[in-house]
Amino acid sequence: MGSKSAEIVQKSLTVGALVVLLLAVRMFEDRLFYDPFLSYFRNDYLNGPLPAFDATDLFFGLSFRYFLNTMLSLGIIFVLFQDVGLLKFTTVLYLVFFVALMGSFFALLHFQSQNNFLIFYTRRFLIQPLFLLLFVPAFYYQKRISKK
Repeated sequence: MGSKSAEIVQKSLTVGALVVLLLAVRMFEDRLFYDPFLSYFRNDYLNGPLPAFDATDLFFGLSFRYFLNTMLSLGIIFVLFQDVGLLKFTTVLYLVFFVALMGSFFALLHFQSQNNFLIFYTRRFLIQPLFLLLFVPAFYYQKRISKK
């Protein structure tokens, strides 16, 4: 096996391991994080009131989950693109999105308890690695365009 093939296998295994860790975060979410909205959004949340929650615990639970997903996502991005500048840029994006989403989420909880869709989707971006699904194709496309 050539060095290029070995590099591809190593990258694939590393990305695969990081994806498994992302799945583990999802699988063990009930045990790892304080989030009363997990069970709330699994049920008929459109007709029910918001669950009782401790804002401080919820903030730290969501922050911890966002941080874990971010670290694993940054690992995947670095393995795929091997670009420190891109990694720094992506880290700043994750921080900006965290501040914007967390502020929006708690503002919605406080002021907008009737529109649970906004709360649901804002929280979804905080707890799922959705930015990874957006960034990888975008960075791949950008890298490909810049080679032309």
